[in-house]
Amino acid sequence: MIYIVEDDASIRELEQYALQTNDFEVQGFADGKSFWNAVHERLPELVILDVMLPDEDGYAILSRLREDAATRTIPVIMVTAKTSEIDVVRGLDHGADDYISKPFGVLEFISRVKAVLRRTAADAPSAAGVLRFDQIVMNDLSRTVTAAGVPVELTFKEYSLLHYFLEHPGEVLARERIMKAVWDTNDLLESRTIDMHVRTLRQKLGKAGDVIRTVRKVGYKLSSRDAEAGDETA
Repeated sequence: MIYIVEDDASIRELEQYALQTNDFEVQGFADGKSFWNAVHERLPELVILDVMLPDEDGYAILSRLREDAATRTIPVIMVTAKTSEIDVVRGLDHGADDYISKPFGVLEFISRVKAVLRRTAADAPSAAGVLRFDQIVMNDLSRTVTAAGVPVELTFKEYSLLHYFLEHPGEVLARERIMKAVWDTNDLLESRTIDMHVRTLRQKLGKAGDVIRTVRKVGYKLSSRDAEAGDETA
């Protein structure tokens, strides 16, 4: 079941129709109150969430979802007319798994939904056990992350991105590889998404996040050594 929270009836109906024609079970809501009533009855597999709503804005709804253990891992795609980078970063900071700006194409919309559901279906990265690098510790069994001993709450995508970095310590990871491994796409037009997720990941990890280094014009690498010539930490 996919829940759509969108107060614009025409957009909500378009999204519902697009999903239903692709064999998804869908339910739409015009406000936060009706959405929460439905959540208490049945948890969705995915939430398509608008930002500007009449009673409770999308950021507030997203924060509540992430604070509740029962809904914390439900993937959320933000859909909004706001297009500035700060709006996108704010959505990611609140725990969004993806972000689509209006207007958008139906094919892009369906592609994003399927990509997020594929990643969620994987449940967790396949490698079991504990991954460590410098002050970062990731436990796949409990799906927890600590930085310098402090628990860190990550979104599904942030967790997957950090897991990929931890699997390849010291290795320069090109954007193409990261997009394919974490976002399941070869579309480099979306590579800016990597930058925004790395930014929020560094912020959440605090000083421990300094080990995620930017390799100018190439991608990223996990390194606790001083930045090498040609590298630039962003």
